[in-house]
Amino acid sequence: RAIDAGAVDDYVVKPWDPPEDRLCPVLDDLLDDWTAEHAPRPAGVRLVGHRWDADSHRARHYLARNQVPFAWYDLEVHAEAHRLLEAAGGEACALPLVLLPGGERLCDPSNEELAGRLGLSARTETPFYDVVIVGAGPAGLAAAVYATSEGLTTAVVEREAPGGQAGLSSRIENYLGFPAGVSGGELARRALAQARRFGAVMLTPRDVTHLEVCGPYRVLHDASGERLTARAVVIASGVSYRRLAAAGADRLEGRGLYYGADATEATLCAGEDVAVVGGGNSAGQAALHFSRYARRVHLLVLGDRLTRDMSRYLVDRIERTPGIQVHLETEVVSVEGEGHLTAVTVRRLGGGDREALPVSSTYVFIGAVPCTDWLAGTLEREERGYLLTGPDLVRRTVSDGNGSGRDPSLLETGVPGVFAAGDVRNRSMKRVASAVGEGATAIALIHQYLQRGDQ
Repeated sequence: RAIDAGAVDDYVVKPWDPPEDRLCPVLDDLLDDWTAEHAPRPAGVRLVGHRWDADSHRARHYLARNQVPFAWYDLEVHAEAHRLLEAAGGEACALPLVLLPGGERLCDPSNEELAGRLGLSARTETPFYDVVIVGAGPAGLAAAVYATSEGLTTAVVEREAPGGQAGLSSRIENYLGFPAGVSGGELARRALAQARRFGAVMLTPRDVTHLEVCGPYRVLHDASGERLTARAVVIASGVSYRRLAAAGADRLEGRGLYYGADATEATLCAGEDVAVVGGGNSAGQAALHFSRYARRVHLLVLGDRLTRDMSRYLVDRIERTPGIQVHLETEVVSVEGEGHLTAVTVRRLGGGDREALPVSSTYVFIGAVPCTDWLAGTLEREERGYLLTGPDLVRRTVSDGNGSGRDPSLLETGVPGVFAAGDVRNRSMKRVASAVGEGATAIALIHQYLQRGDQ
């Protein structure tokens, strides 16, 4: 019963001889987890900003998603924040101010600059790899683990942070092997450590701009002009949340209106009313997580019932949580506020009256837009932008290197040697477990492709 209630973090079965195989690895994992979650407040990395400043939110979000421990100093709350800002030049220093361990001060640094200064970005060890994986979500990280463990030189290119959309989940409770659940950030940390242990190279933040086919090689170009050449490519670039089509949304983005939310956001909303927009598992998990801190969570759902897109176990928990108020068949028509968000105006479908909900923050988890614009004209996509693979291309043929043709394999696109895995692929399951399975399957198919010598 304690395990079912989540009161037990792990367990071992006696006898545990030999301990180096059955006891010590479990304790090592638990200690690693504890260290990651209870890291002491660092003396070096400090972030000074304003809660309602969009660039401050961007930097805070980037550090949190990349699991960099930092101390947050809000100019609205902490007196120390003003002292630190004055020491860095006062108003001459644009927010956010980042103070690094060696004493270096960065005023409004870009994510690329932060990554370089904090050692998050690795250099390309070679211009050529067996496999290059675009995207470090569950599918991309699974592909990296299986590729490197089987001897393929592998690079992973990620635009922002490991974990993808799953990395923003406060709790994933239906993933095999984690009976007490696991946060998306923790799952990403474990997978990234595993891939690196086998030798994968992580290149972040890098924004791939286009794919080029050069004979038997596949060349990826990034925004800086650098190129990565590979024998095979896995596209696991995932999806992004659909933009909120409401008046004032663009104006208040980053100032109370956010797309997705990392685990640290909830603590900033203690005692406040917040809104979560969406009816899927990500929205449900976010609502439950925010309910632990916020006074009230308004869950705004376009559908007529939660079970349409949300797992039953989440629906049951939401219904048992008094701090969550569910609004079904409800759309957001506008977001209000001067300087930062103070309310959202909603309307019931079918012409109902409008209602203003006073909230301090709104977190959007609606739909998904595949990150494939950079592949337009190179790979075939369906009308929404998802990549077509395997059976969807059954009437196509790709060269087998011998002048004849073959049907694309299960996860292969219309370009031989280029595979798609995870949410970016048409008709994928949109679940972490299926994304991991597709990432592993893509590597098995790449082995077959390389053995055939296709071009």
